[in-house]
Amino acid sequence: MNHPAIEITGLTRSYGKIEAVHDLNLTVPAGRCYGFFGRNGAGKTTTIKCLLNLLRPQSGAVRVFGLDPQKEEIAVKSRLAYVPDAVAFYPWMTVRSTLEYFASFRAHWNRGIEDDLLRRFGLNPDQKASTLSRGQKTQLALITAVCPEPELLVLDEPTSGLDPIVRREFIEAVIGAYQSGDPENRTVFVSTHLISEFEGLIDKFTIIDQGRELLTMEADHARDRFKKIHVRFAETPSKLSLIGTLRVNQKGREAEILVNGNSEGLMDELRAKFQPEELRCEALSLEEIFVASRTLTGKIV
Repeated sequence: MNHPAIEITGLTRSYGKIEAVHDLNLTVPAGRCYGFFGRNGAGKTTTIKCLLNLLRPQSGAVRVFGLDPQKEEIAVKSRLAYVPDAVAFYPWMTVRSTLEYFASFRAHWNRGIEDDLLRRFGLNPDQKASTLSRGQKTQLALITAVCPEPELLVLDEPTSGLDPIVRREFIEAVIGAYQSGDPENRTVFVSTHLISEFEGLIDKFTIIDQGRELLTMEADHARDRFKKIHVRFAETPSKLSLIGTLRVNQKGREAEILVNGNSEGLMDELRAKFQPEELRCEALSLEEIFVASRTLTGKIV
């Protein structure tokens, strides 16, 4: 693939006077699992709908596989699959007839994956869609998305409604197996608030708030850069004043310090000034980085 799977340049979209997305720039290379994080109402779903030509940008441009979804909608949609945050099916169809219906629109459909996922999820092929629970409908939607083995899988809160065991199995087994089938060309773009459950799969991520980008970074680089230092002093110190910290939570003889880079230098400073009883450092998880970005926007650059 010569083009990025997704390329967004200066995207802006409003609903009346409410600006949902403002001047958003984002590039997703092929073969990556890309996280798109933000609170409810941050602009994630609006961005996805612009990618799929379900909404028209008011300014800026979106490209999928280098193509304009407005002008080449069929060419774009034939190469991707989309699972929205709320799914619905024709209520009179069974699980089996629903799968046959979706397969009829696809040039390729992997029956082996279909059978395997029906078994994993415990779905009854003869059950009518109208009787499925919310979680079962999500499972069915995920099967319809994965079986065509598309080049791009766009997931908007894909595990909402699933119980924790099924969520973990889907994320680790299904998405992992999907990408491993053609790792250089299969791309996952996932919008989720369950960040911790995708921790091991996300290669790169963007955090947005009020339609604006807060942070874009490679996941491994983020873990190397954002650290949490735990320190326990022999005696309760006065209020800590440390340069280069994002946040300091001090309670008695103990403190938790959030840093953006230079963790080793700060630990050396703590050793020299206080000779602490305990001093350790650990990387922040992607979820912790997301929480930090919401409260410390001006300090994370």
